[in-house]
Amino acid sequence: MSGESRPAGAAESLRHARERCAGRAFEEAERAFRAAAAQARRQGQNALRIHAQCELASMWRMCGGYRRAGLLFALTLPAAERVFGPESVEVAKVCNEWGVLGKYTGRFQQAEALYRRALAILEAVRGGEHEDVATVCHNLGGLAHARGDHEAGEPWARRAAELRARLLGERHPRVAADLAAWAALVEGRGRPDEAEELLRRALAVFEAAYGPEHHDVAAALHNLAALRHRRGDLDEALAHYVRALAVKDAVLGPDHPESAVTLINLGALYRARHQPGEAHACYGRAVELLRRAAPDHPHLAAARRGQAAACAPPAPPANEK
Repeated sequence: MSGESRPAGAAESLRHARERCAGRAFEEAERAFRAAAAQARRQGQNALRIHAQCELASMWRMCGGYRRAGLLFALTLPAAERVFGPESVEVAKVCNEWGVLGKYTGRFQQAEALYRRALAILEAVRGGEHEDVATVCHNLGGLAHARGDHEAGEPWARRAAELRARLLGERHPRVAADLAAWAALVEGRGRPDEAEELLRRALAVFEAAYGPEHHDVAAALHNLAALRHRRGDLDEALAHYVRALAVKDAVLGPDHPESAVTLINLGALYRARHQPGEAHACYGRAVELLRRAAPDHPHLAAARRGQAAACAPPAPPANEK
């Protein structure tokens, strides 16, 4: 009847979900993603259903819901292979997004296999000079950094930064994200001056593009703090860690597990400054965040070790001889 409201179709629900997710209205976005997937299933719109599921899983990962994100990716990848074909760009997208989750949860071998499959598909379908290729190269560099293999990671990070700069220009925020990732690997290879220059360039672009409160700003501040920490500048490192944590709490929420890495590093800094109470508090919060989100994450053991060390009494001075 005229004048009666009708439920939105699957495509409209998906559009609404994307808007709500971009606006960080995640509860509303989740309802809309679920509605889009259910409507698409009833209407036989398999392609749209897969897009809704993949984006919902990615949103859960962004919000720290690692377990349910992994379950949904595991359901979505074989569905995408059936609907689009195993060598499709859509399958590459699911592989890349699932790989990001694997990196965050410490499932590094799985993440590498997913990234490499995504890259092979994209190079075959899109060619080597495409931004999607740069994205997966960036992710492979970040994964190598997480594993401590800086030598293997730097060529991926360099390729991502140089490719994306050709496509978007050197002052683009996504190029800055590539520079920040490259800097972490450069520093790991013993070139701290070069790494710091890359990080400061990236941070300036992020702040100009996004303002002071943005996830990429927080990530660059964290990395700059870690570099200054390793170079012995504890005061500047502390200022950057504290600001990075404040931005993460504002942008992601105080219960997001991504803050755990900053908390662990901040705990180590407080120990170096002989502030055991502050160190214990940082490690304790990191333990709780990781224990709830990813109980087998390798960083959880480091947080627990730091917490125990912060509680231990200082060693007695050595006897003079």
